[in-house]
Amino acid sequence: MGNLSLGIKKFLQNKNTVTVVGVIVAIAVLYVSYNARVKQAINPIVVPYAKDTISPGTQITEDMVDTTEIPPAMIKGDVIRNQSDVIDKYSNADTVIPKGSLFYKRNVVEKEQLPANIILKYPKGYVLYNMPVDVESTYGNSMYPGNYIDIYLKAVNTLTEDQIKAGDPNADKIMYGKLLQNVKILAVKDSDGQAVFANVEEQKAPAMLVFALPNEYNILLRKASYLRTYDSSLIPVPTNESLKKNPGKVKVSDKDLRDWINDKTVWTGEEGEN
Repeated sequence: MGNLSLGIKKFLQNKNTVTVVGVIVAIAVLYVSYNARVKQAINPIVVPYAKDTISPGTQITEDMVDTTEIPPAMIKGDVIRNQSDVIDKYSNADTVIPKGSLFYKRNVVEKEQLPANIILKYPKGYVLYNMPVDVESTYGNSMYPGNYIDIYLKAVNTLTEDQIKAGDPNADKIMYGKLLQNVKILAVKDSDGQAVFANVEEQKAPAMLVFALPNEYNILLRKASYLRTYDSSLIPVPTNESLKKNPGKVKVSDKDLRDWINDKTVWTGEEGEN
């Protein structure tokens, strides 16, 4: 026994032997690790895919879905891996899911998340507002439900004869500025009141943006839209507010513009209303 212990001790004290053993162990570890990673990358997993093209806002039923095996390395992005996370859900309002496509989390939503339902859900004290638009003012029909916009006002500051005679430097100057910010689009409708993105294959032209505002801002925006004497126009501008974790609340951006609008108009609502 003593000879065995002595032999092992001499074996371990031999630097060349220890180096060889270390290299062998390292190679073995690398080999095992490499094989594990290769198997993980090539062993296929089962994922659902669309058997047929699914139009926007469509309920995804069981007969629309099948499964296939794909190597994990080929799966990129937020791919849905379970059929239960797809069936009885809905394709998003701005999404066509092509035949043979995998399902992605951003393209599959609950019924309550569809614009037709969202439009009925807005904060207490808010009022719906329809803003007339066209393809050009929506940046080539690129404003979608759920996006946020800022609303700018353009008007000509026409002055009275007395102000002009007095040499007011602001006579007939064009006023332009951001009036409201962080306005969330609830729906985009065409001239017949139908959702523009219900079926993108039809290529409907936008005619109105629907959103909700606090009553005070709703009145302010309507006042601004009626200032035709001042050649006023409201201009929607898209923002990246919807990309933020906590989008900001709608608010007046330029108090000078607000005061100018109120100075040029009179509110005849009931006492106590803003």
